[in-house]
Amino acid sequence: MSTCAKVSRDLEEPLAGTAATARTWLLVEQPGPWGADALTSSHLDPALGRALDEAAEGTGVRIALIRRPGRHADCRTTAERQVYAAHTAPGNVWLHSATTSDPERLLDLDFAALGGGRAGTFDRALGGRPHPGGPLALVCTNGKRDRCCALLGRPLAAELAASGVDGAWEVTHLGGHRFSPTLLVLPFGYAYGRAEAHAVKEVLQGVREGRVVTEGCRGSSAWERPGQAAELAVRAAVSEDAAGVLTVVRTEGQAPHWEVTVAHTDGRRWLVTVAQGASSPPRPQSCGSPLGSPARMDVLAVRELSRTAA
Repeated sequence: MSTCAKVSRDLEEPLAGTAATARTWLLVEQPGPWGADALTSSHLDPALGRALDEAAEGTGVRIALIRRPGRHADCRTTAERQVYAAHTAPGNVWLHSATTSDPERLLDLDFAALGGGRAGTFDRALGGRPHPGGPLALVCTNGKRDRCCALLGRPLAAELAASGVDGAWEVTHLGGHRFSPTLLVLPFGYAYGRAEAHAVKEVLQGVREGRVVTEGCRGSSAWERPGQAAELAVRAAVSEDAAGVLTVVRTEGQAPHWEVTVAHTDGRRWLVTVAQGASSPPRPQSCGSPLGSPARMDVLAVRELSRTAA
């Protein structure tokens, strides 16, 4: 039986505009097994997981659990946990890190402030500081969400770690199982699908150089999905790979049609027409799910506006 990832690859399903949406990511180390809803189905106290989920709701913060690649002992206690917070909106991109032996301290965070891009709440609550290392490469490996994430994601994460990628972590959920192996790179927040180790290393080198690699890119988590597709289309149209120079400033309309305005820091603007289509022929969105026609973001036009256009 074919996996959802193989069917998606064979059908050449487009990747643009399929990334999870989150302006701020909060990542909490939790070794051991993960369930499908990892915040409440792991060795993290489920009451704490529920409280964190409720605290983050509607704030723009997405919480995920992470663990080091490799074999996982069934750890029920963790002396020190690594915690990261990253904000992905251009003009205020940052990645801070901390360690804590008391995950209850996460409830001291002001999630509204964190979602708004204010790192101070993370630093005060957890003793955080700007992350001294390089970018993070987060590979979804949660087989309880979908078997493709384990079958394809775990080997990729292990290969990255074995080849010396310091920022390689396994992560609980990035969405889009059928695009496995899926990857999120922080701090810029671009997601990738059908990732391979050599391509991931190129992406990470791009981050270190302030560039965005668009090959295999699903979009930036800073934007809703029409904006993700629009920003990538502008990058392709004008051969722009610099990180942090494009911003989605306006999205008008509603499904299945949007007009998205994308602005450059140099004053240029583009109006991008995006339409939501249905993928055909039908295919499973996850392994074992019924056949369906997942939504896709199709860019119909990219038109440059005058520098003075609103």
